[in-house]
Amino acid sequence: MKKISYNPLWKQLVDRGWKKQDLQHEAGISTGTVAKLGRNENVTTAVLVKVSVALDCSLSDIAEIITELEKETDVKTY
Repeated sequence: MKKISYNPLWKQLVDRGWKKQDLQHEAGISTGTVAKLGRNENVTTAVLVKVSVALDCSLSDIAEIITELEKETDVKTY
């Protein structure tokens, strides 16, 4: 089974020295949406576009598709 992972997003934030609150403010998204991103839950494409615009990057820079096996063995934490 394939799932979405927002690990690339968290890496982007670390690389820029941003906190989740900075992302929330700059992208104009709610705390609930940031929480969904943190849990790798589905969000609308409109949210992904807002995040991409705020970070001046492409969608592939903030999200990736992974298999369940990769998800279970992925130990990266950002």
